[in-house]
Amino acid sequence: MENIIRIAVQKSGRLSEESLKLIKECGIKFYNGTGKLKSTSTNFPIEFLFLRDDDIPGYVADGVADLGIVGENEVVEKNKSIDVLKKLGFSKCRLSLAIPKGENYTGMNYFEGKSIATSYPKILGDYLESQKIKAEIHEISGSVEIAPSIGLAEGICDIVSSGSTLMMNGLKEVEEIFQSEAVLICHKGISNLKQQTVEKLLFRMDAVQKGKKNKYVLLNAPNDSLDRIVSLIPGMRSPTILPLAEQGWSSVHSVISEDQFWENIEELRAAGAQGILVVPIEKMVI
Repeated sequence: MENIIRIAVQKSGRLSEESLKLIKECGIKFYNGTGKLKSTSTNFPIEFLFLRDDDIPGYVADGVADLGIVGENEVVEKNKSIDVLKKLGFSKCRLSLAIPKGENYTGMNYFEGKSIATSYPKILGDYLESQKIKAEIHEISGSVEIAPSIGLAEGICDIVSSGSTLMMNGLKEVEEIFQSEAVLICHKGISNLKQQTVEKLLFRMDAVQKGKKNKYVLLNAPNDSLDRIVSLIPGMRSPTILPLAEQGWSSVHSVISEDQFWENIEELRAAGAQGILVVPIEKMVI
């Protein structure tokens, strides 16, 4: 069918797991058994391709896939002609420069005239140029951390999550040059019919993401404090207020971002709120 979209997803690893989890939370059913490179949803017009992450931008740019979920670092590094539709909020990491632990780091001038090993020569090259640093870039694929210990380079530029891999290889992180997270990318020449399916998918993703960022809050409050409490948890439009059996008290129901809740919790208690319940939201449509 002409409205079926094809989406490229990393075939293994943490990014793959979180991508497929998001898709399943959108109510889309499919089978992705071990070693399977292609799958079709049973309840949504979408087909899946399971690929290497660094191949995904090219597949989308060429129109082999209509959409892709990939790290922002790969999008920038491959520099393909695609559209970034949405940041997805997971698989966050950073691209950083690292040097041997015993070295005295004095700032970016440390790298002047030195050699740096990386799998991201474009991002690194652009950053060095912005800092007016001239260094030699050794492009290698995989096992970047070993480069200083075998004399290939004096520093490295690689993806960092916790930093444990650097430590195990006798390196220390000295400069963060790029922040990355998973993004949804799209082929620029996608048809109008397929675009309608993409909009439906984006609607579902938005509902899931908003649900994760917000919480449903229920609490009991004295009536003479309702105005103050409502100002602290205003909700999507306004809170629901229901009278309790006990005179002078009401039950307040509202939706609030988790960050805002923790900022306001002490003021809620000071205003007399009791029996506060915080409940996760699976989906949220505004």
